[in-house]
Amino acid sequence: MKAKPGAAVILEAAGRLFAERGYANVSIRDVCKEANTTPPMIYYYFKDKRRLFEDAVRRRVTMQEFIRLLREETSAQDIRKNVERFVDVYLSSFPTEAFQPGLYMVETAELDRSSAERISEQLDEVREVAASFVKRAMARGSLRKADPEGAADCLIGMLNHVVFQQFHFSRTGDVGKSKNLIVDFFMRAMAA
Repeated sequence: MKAKPGAAVILEAAGRLFAERGYANVSIRDVCKEANTTPPMIYYYFKDKRRLFEDAVRRRVTMQEFIRLLREETSAQDIRKNVERFVDVYLSSFPTEAFQPGLYMVETAELDRSSAERISEQLDEVREVAASFVKRAMARGSLRKADPEGAADCLIGMLNHVVFQQFHFSRTGDVGKSKNLIVDFFMRAMAA
């Protein structure tokens, strides 16, 4: 007889499958097999496939915690420390699960509108965190006058390249070296 795991085990299995295959390509039976459970247990905890999907996405996406940590770590007066902390948090804590397309794919094989809007809003918040500490540094004369949002985009673009390489191509490289290079490049490019 199969074990009857709780909701957490089912959510973990469903999250993995949705991330790998997308919503339309995962059945309740697939989740049962992965979680070593039965369809009635899934229906007991989640009612239907849509609710299971929504709960799996909510469980895996931790962008709000990531944004909170970025804000918390970039409140120093010293711009170099803020850039170093932003880079460190970004590269060590980036919630790659939030961007596994399979978690957002619906029957049409594209991002559903509410998921796309939520991702866009959260990415705007990340950009705002970087632009905020850049603006403060410009006001103090620690960085040259420039477009703070553009500077934030450049910083995040370099970080996204490292995340993209790790996430999509499993290229780990020397993350410490990447961190130092990005901080040094950004500080030299924005020097007052």
